[in-house]
Amino acid sequence: MSHPSDPELLVTLALRLKGFGEVETISSVHGLELDVTEAALAEMVKANKCVMRQVEGVDKFVLTPTGREEGEEFLSLELEEVGVRSVVQSGYERFLALNPTMLQLCTDWQVINDGAGEQKLNDHSDPAYDQQIFDRLIELDREVGVILGTLEQVLTRFDNYSSRFTAAMQKLLSGELDWLTKPIMPSYHTVWFELHEDLLATLGIDRASESGE
Repeated sequence: MSHPSDPELLVTLALRLKGFGEVETISSVHGLELDVTEAALAEMVKANKCVMRQVEGVDKFVLTPTGREEGEEFLSLELEEVGVRSVVQSGYERFLALNPTMLQLCTDWQVINDGAGEQKLNDHSDPAYDQQIFDRLIELDREVGVILGTLEQVLTRFDNYSSRFTAAMQKLLSGELDWLTKPIMPSYHTVWFELHEDLLATLGIDRASESGE
């Protein structure tokens, strides 16, 4: 049976992935209810695990060093208590093997060869070129879906990534092209980056030891 993570762990992890965010954004990462997220944030503020700041009149939250450190301990303890470290480690290694493919796909989406040996920004005026990127993404999505299927069987919190990938893919294939690589929105690359960071945080691995996205 898949293990449901504690709400505070999920909120702490979401804040780590986002850097900072408002309640709705934090809730969206792992599909938490807004009231559950608000209650967890209130308790974390009291315990100095996160702080609230107003940005242009909007309440946003950010982890404190204490919150980040305790969050890492919480993640490690969960792995040991549930006994699934080896499963998550295997999922991470399989994901990491796909990462270069995703990086190249995003580069090819953003930059195109002009036929004269020069590169230029892709203005998406060539539907055939974009379609072959879509075809590659569909295959990559299938492969990461298999990995998530395994992770979801042991830790319930991984199941929301599948729906977020699907939502981004549907937007993209319907013609909303920002949904592949645009930052500061739940684009396919944003979700990919957050899944990567989730796996790193869960296993206690430093991202600096890898090449970045």
